[in-house]
Amino acid sequence: MKRRTFLQHTALGVVAVSTTGFVRPNGNHFEGDCETTTDILGPFYRPDSPVRSNLVVPGAPGQPVTLRGRVKHKDCTTPYRNAKVELWHCGADEQYDNTSPEFRYRGTTYCDEQGRYEFQTILPVPYDDGNGQIRPAHFHLYVSAPGYQSLVTQLYFTGDTHLATDPYAASPLAKRRILDVRQEAGGRKVVLFDVTMTDALLVEPGALARLVGVYSDEKVPTQKTEFFKRDGQLWRKSGRIVYGLACEYLGDNTFTQAGLPPGMTRTFAFELLGDGRAKMTQTYVDQKGTKTTAVAFREK
Repeated sequence: MKRRTFLQHTALGVVAVSTTGFVRPNGNHFEGDCETTTDILGPFYRPDSPVRSNLVVPGAPGQPVTLRGRVKHKDCTTPYRNAKVELWHCGADEQYDNTSPEFRYRGTTYCDEQGRYEFQTILPVPYDDGNGQIRPAHFHLYVSAPGYQSLVTQLYFTGDTHLATDPYAASPLAKRRILDVRQEAGGRKVVLFDVTMTDALLVEPGALARLVGVYSDEKVPTQKTEFFKRDGQLWRKSGRIVYGLACEYLGDNTFTQAGLPPGMTRTFAFELLGDGRAKMTQTYVDQKGTKTTAVAFREK
């Protein structure tokens, strides 16, 4: 694999696998034969959920459903054996289990030799996300397959009345992730969703180790931003987010927060300084095109 310089004036590098794979944005939508688009991670991700495919909580209300599909290589055809698939969602009470050791409605499974995965669970329900904003019902998926960029996405359901008013579900990128809830023989409901992995620029672990830590805003030192690493990716802690937000590497020393609505971007550009400190420039552009920039430093 080809190696490139990651940070100027250092010996760090990245593995340049590909920048787009089969997914090509044309300004309005993604073109491709089998792309799987990303979505926000959401605030309630918890790592290390139990390895299990049955997430049904005995005695709890909810409509039983099977979620199944296949994970494929970037050629859109070859199954990816042993890909890791994490699923989480709210219960019929509109709540996520963010603290209990039971990890209710959370689980991890691994694909079989044909790339197949399956979960037995219940259909999630819409819930109030605050300020009167109702999020449509959705599953969260986190798919990890060594050699590819990990995929974070959400699955929505046809006919949900809240789809049009949700900025993430209403995005053109979510069109192929609005799924029918079908009924199998015997009456059980099923949702089908296949995943195609996509190449990306992967940062070497040594590079990430040089970036992690707590950064203090240069104007308001009490305002902190913390970065950490997990599974070869850079993550950022953020407010009420239970675990954190994954960052994708763009190249040129810059990472981005994936899954934001069209027109909205948040990037983090890093520079290692000669005195052992690190500088991080955060640039945020909202959907109206308004850009704000903040600079922060991490001590030695």
